[in-house]
Amino acid sequence: MLKKMNNTEVILISQFQLPYPKIASWTTMYNQILAKESHSFNHIVCPKVKTKASKVSYQFLRDVSISDKLKNKLFDPKSRYNNYLEALENIIEVDKKYIIHIIDNSGVVLSIDAYLKEKYNRKDFFIQYYYHGFAPLFSRKIGQPFLNAIDEIFFLTNLSYKAHLNFYNDCTFKARVISNGVDSKKFHTINTQETLQLRQEFGVEKGRTVFLWCSQDRPKKGLHIVLEAFNKLYQKDKNVHLLIVGIDTEINQQGVTVIGRVPNDELPKYYQIADVYLFPSLWKEGFGIVLAEALKCGCYCIASKQGGIPEVLNYGEYGVLIEHPNFIDEWVVEMNKAVEVLKTNGKNPYLKAIPQNLYDIEDWAKKIDLYLEEAKASINSISPKYR
Repeated sequence: MLKKMNNTEVILISQFQLPYPKIASWTTMYNQILAKESHSFNHIVCPKVKTKASKVSYQFLRDVSISDKLKNKLFDPKSRYNNYLEALENIIEVDKKYIIHIIDNSGVVLSIDAYLKEKYNRKDFFIQYYYHGFAPLFSRKIGQPFLNAIDEIFFLTNLSYKAHLNFYNDCTFKARVISNGVDSKKFHTINTQETLQLRQEFGVEKGRTVFLWCSQDRPKKGLHIVLEAFNKLYQKDKNVHLLIVGIDTEINQQGVTVIGRVPNDELPKYYQIADVYLFPSLWKEGFGIVLAEALKCGCYCIASKQGGIPEVLNYGEYGVLIEHPNFIDEWVVEMNKAVEVLKTNGKNPYLKAIPQNLYDIEDWAKKIDLYLEEAKASINSISPKYR
């Protein structure tokens, strides 16, 4: 068995560069795992990178030309992912077995499954799919072949897993729930004196209740909801302040400061000076990693009861869930309540329920390695799953 396990390699497939040079959720997590002295990945298939991770071999995806795209669209739609298949062809050796770890690239799954069945013994391959969304990706008709091609799916929350069970007739894949991870060395609580010093640096007046919204400027992120709710709050209480992080749009509204886009390393400061974090998502979030970051920095969190968010807040044990996130008045009520609670208690009352290692990146990395090793054991078992 040990010999067989050593003959099993792991291929990581990403539609983005790894390491990824910009700010994003799961790419940041994989950057961290690839920076370790030891990890479970042997090969990476991705677009060309300037700086390679160590202890892993690369197969870069060739660029898809305009003529390729026309051919794919008009004559041979199945050839759309040929660059991925070509990369795999350069890696696969017939006397080895492979775990193929695919992240959020649903389109490539069926092509890879068909390619493996045509050219190799499919039982020598184990496809893991890490889904960072919430709801089922495809209709039942299209989705069933997609799911059948996957050996194991990683979901961000139990709620997402159950949504798939309720939607599809057959779910024969193995499943895991593995939440996003946050770097606890960066995102953590600080003491009162440190908070006051940071607020002074950023020009936030002493004694104000500071609200924070941090995201991209897209309607589904709910900034328009927050601005209207905050305006109503501000008309009654001028001792509040709203910081907007992540957008460059000018907002002329009393009590509101637009910070703009900031590097990931600077984000913790804004969570740490905030009293209340607002997460008014208007779509079914898979997880909401910024919500986890805010929790770890000690913010009183108010969030939409959408998608996987309730599970992130442990169904209200770690923060407040808004039942009807499109209702402005519900946000006003909870924002008012947050101001009063923080004035009365002097600190976030939800903090005592939040575990210190909650959504920790190190725990996440250990689970990824463990589940990859267990996949190796599965593919080398005496009675592998029929595929």
